[in-house]
Amino acid sequence: MDLHGRRVLAIDWGEKFIGIATHHVGFDPMILAYGRIKGGPFPDVWRELKKIFDNESIDEVVVGVPFLTDGKAGSSTHKAREFLNELVKVCPLRIHEQDETLSTYEAEERMKRSPRYNFQVNLSEIDAVSATVILEDFLRAQGVSDL
Repeated sequence: MDLHGRRVLAIDWGEKFIGIATHHVGFDPMILAYGRIKGGPFPDVWRELKKIFDNESIDEVVVGVPFLTDGKAGSSTHKAREFLNELVKVCPLRIHEQDETLSTYEAEERMKRSPRYNFQVNLSEIDAVSATVILEDFLRAQGVSDL
């Protein structure tokens, strides 16, 4: 799939918080940890996501779905897929599922190695950084190499 010129947004879904990352393929020098929104009832989350989709002119959406380390589905997998299924019903954009196994662990490691986060895990930004990991994994799987 050719994503050049497409604006892609990744979602790290959580019951409490939802991390967001964006990338304009072929134009942005790196993936942006956009921020996070509050989790909660789907209609409230959808309203917030729709604002971001519109404001950022998003073309594609990637939803991270966590699996257990053995590759099997767990309760978090089912909850994330419920969210994804609700999103598909109301969102006119193309939506992709991406395995996000260990994305939070990778995000924590990146934060610990980065002066941007003072070499510490910042819990208020961990969800957005996890979304950048999800988006990076997705884009690499699609053959995007300019990350």
